[in-house]
Amino acid sequence: MSKNNLVKYIENKFIKKNDFPLFSSGDTVTIFFEIQEGEKKRIQSFKGVVIKKQGKGLTKTFTVRKMSGEIGIERIFILNQPNIQKIEVNKKGKVRRAKIYYFRFLRGKKARVKNIE
Repeated sequence: MSKNNLVKYIENKFIKKNDFPLFSSGDTVTIFFEIQEGEKKRIQSFKGVVIKKQGKGLTKTFTVRKMSGEIGIERIFILNQPNIQKIEVNKKGKVRRAKIYYFRFLRGKKARVKNIE
């Protein structure tokens, strides 16, 4: 069994595929994920702009950036992570790049993404 076949076998055996809506860089999304604090479980949301999507197969990841006051917070999610309950696409954005790293350095009105209606 080759290395690629082994990876595919493990992915198919252990990773559960989730059905989430399609989204891309520049879209504003809300991710609802489960957090366990001791014995308690609760659902927390994270709303922000998708900066990048990377990877292939069942191990795809995406990075979401939100502004909390003056501070930018980025969080990386694995698409088929079992604690992600739901992903909502709030706005479709139009950007010209797949990875919008320049978005980190924009402030004020320049830090907006054009909407696709």
